[in-house]
Amino acid sequence: MGVTARLLVVSIGFLFTILMLDVCSGLSTSRIFERLYSNSSSKYLTRDELWFNQTLDHFSPFDHRKFGQRYYEYLDEFRVPDGPIFLKICGESACGGISNDYMSVLAKKFGAAVVTLEHRYYGKSSPFKSLTTKNLQFLSSKQALFDLAAFRQFYQESLNSKLNRTSIENPWFVFGVSYAGALSAWFRLKFPHLTCGSLASSGVVLAVYNFTEFDLQVGESAGPESLKTTFGATELKIDGDFLYFLADAAAIAFQYGNPDKLCTPMTEAKKAGDDLVNTYANYIKEYYVGSFGAEVQTYNQENLKNTALSDSSGDRLWWFQVCSEVAYFQVAPANDSIRSSRVDTRYHLDLCKNVFGEGVYPVVEATNLYYGGTDIAGSKIVFTNGSQDPWRHASKQVSSPSMPSYIFTCENCGHGTDLRGCPQSPLVPEGDSKNCSSPDAVNKVRQKMIEQIDLWLSQCEAVNRCSS
Repeated sequence: MGVTARLLVVSIGFLFTILMLDVCSGLSTSRIFERLYSNSSSKYLTRDELWFNQTLDHFSPFDHRKFGQRYYEYLDEFRVPDGPIFLKICGESACGGISNDYMSVLAKKFGAAVVTLEHRYYGKSSPFKSLTTKNLQFLSSKQALFDLAAFRQFYQESLNSKLNRTSIENPWFVFGVSYAGALSAWFRLKFPHLTCGSLASSGVVLAVYNFTEFDLQVGESAGPESLKTTFGATELKIDGDFLYFLADAAAIAFQYGNPDKLCTPMTEAKKAGDDLVNTYANYIKEYYVGSFGAEVQTYNQENLKNTALSDSSGDRLWWFQVCSEVAYFQVAPANDSIRSSRVDTRYHLDLCKNVFGEGVYPVVEATNLYYGGTDIAGSKIVFTNGSQDPWRHASKQVSSPSMPSYIFTCENCGHGTDLRGCPQSPLVPEGDSKNCSSPDAVNKVRQKMIEQIDLWLSQCEAVNRCSS
């Protein structure tokens, strides 16, 4: 066995030791954000596509190019004409409609219209047919925030036109989960005059270069040898890509509220003296790739180099945002990580260079300087995070008077619990909390959210009445 193969076996063996000693006690990890969530068997409030002519470059006084941006509206609960408008931000994935999660409950309660705008470049909202690095220069959170502001103005004017009125402002409230949760917080920070408040669910507002805290939500070690073929991942020629794939597969079970999918077979295999590698390989093939819908090619750098616009383009697009703006490099901490030490900072920087070319790397200091990181100086923003979600370490977890922060504490409270319920994937209709290990804990935080939304909408409406 060659040196490379031996190193791979050692890394995989270490992974299984950690899986058995700590991960299945409730800790977690992952490189996947929201794009796989969009592939689950969600039910939608609407999937009827609408289109908006968006400005390509909001920062240039000379470039007036436009592109078509997809959006959706749900008006079944809207209290005409003065009900609030809930803007639910779509993040780093194709946006196939407005999901029937807890937003539908909020819409009923507040008599709100719900609108969703697809993020530029993702899904059907790409300005270009070729996603070369040069063409990706307009893909950033800053451009995306201006997209939301422009869309918000367009939609309000369109609504006024439909209702045969002028200069009327409905109260707006912005929602988002994960990266979209960060956009929700940043939108309130940068455009406070355009929204009464924001909900940042699992909002990752802190750009992080070496995100060791991610894997510190994990533990220790045991297991035998393996080959890429055992895991159905022979296309991953770069060993770092393969090791990333193995670590993410474990993380997803916790991130999206399904720890038993991983821990039950691993624990039973250990008790029975069965081969842990084969047990984990079966979990990956049956759950992570099978039920959850992960694709091995997502981890293949050769696939990430593909500039042709396709259904899998979201992988390349998100990696560009990672490599140019926010990083979140999930490197292994010094101790107790399920991630191989070979998936280090150099691996990530080499990936950025290999996929996008020389000179593409994240300047996280500039991102945090612009938005404030966890010291964000906004107001009327609710931050929520699940206790089991490793991404909470990039969110604001300390409350302040104008920006309350709540943690949902339960064994399967992960990414976006407040809007998605438990588990977080596949989607639970209306975000029902009944399958959370502690429904009361989730419902109490939801009640606090509702109270904040109600208060800030009321304050908005009072200002509008005084100015009219």
